Amino acid sequence: MWTEPKRQAELARSAHRLLADLVSGGAALGWVDPPSVDEVTDLLDDVVHAARSGDAALRVAYRDGRLAGLGYWRRYARPTHRPHADLEKLAVDADAHGRGIGRALTAALIEDARSAGIEVLTLDARGDNVTALGLYRALGFTEYGRLADFVAVGQARYDKVLYMRDLRRQA
Repeated sequence: MWTEPKRQAELARSAHRLLADLVSGGAALGWVDPPSVDEVTDLLDDVVHAARSGDAALRVAYRDGRLAGLGYWRRYARPTHRPHADLEKLAVDADAHGRGIGRALTAALIEDARSAGIEVLTLDARGDNVTALGLYRALGFTEYGRLADFVAVGQARYDKVLYMRDLRRQA
């Protein structure tokens, strides 16, 4: 799919729209201000390039012909950390919340990681994102750390919650 420029450009535009809308609404996706189209395009290019060598996975979900969610993980680059990866982004359109899209994307990414030989999949989330934290716990992630008041958005402060899933154990 990523070799077809028209489909590549459409996914990048759709992903930008999804991420920019969510960030504008206050979603905790790693940006304070909405990302630019170029930033999202470069991000997707990097993830797809890494996926070709087995060092990442990208999953997208559509609802009624429109991008409803996306997620990806990337393998740690340091040689001693190669069996580990970080689930860096999971984003679901606000209109699609509660429909199982985040669960399906995360479950697929877990299986992709397991198939790629990942032993431990990590992620972090903002402490006030109770829906995401609940989803991660339900899918077998456990909290291994918390940085109190680590994330600053204007005057507001939020905990950064660190989660991991040991893929060496059976689900």
